[in-house]
Amino acid sequence: MSDAGHPAFDDGKEPDALRTIGELAAGFGIRQHVLRYWEQQFPMLRPLKRSGGRRYYRPEDVALVATIDRLINREGYTLKGARQAIEKGTPAATVPLPISRGPASPADPALLPQLRSIRQRLAAALAT
Repeated sequence: MSDAGHPAFDDGKEPDALRTIGELAAGFGIRQHVLRYWEQQFPMLRPLKRSGGRRYYRPEDVALVATIDRLINREGYTLKGARQAIEKGTPAATVPLPISRGPASPADPALLPQLRSIRQRLAAALAT
């Protein structure tokens, strides 16, 4: 489930390399303070901390950040809902999508109503 090796996350490092908070923030287009906040809200996100409190994110941390980013910023989950989805291991939380720097848009605008309907049914199914 490592999104670090995804072509959109090309920072010139090997997929298994550790990444600093600055590298991770730049790779996902997220501000560093948001990543630090997510560490508080998602107990499973625990980067290595070295002297001086410098954070190093492992590949599994990068994959988790990709999932959190997708759930919150692209699928509209709340922080609590995203945390619950990840803790329960729901399919939405375990299937990483490609990392992109902009919002996803359907290839055919006529599909948008169908996609909204599917999203509503999935949200309702998760709520039960």
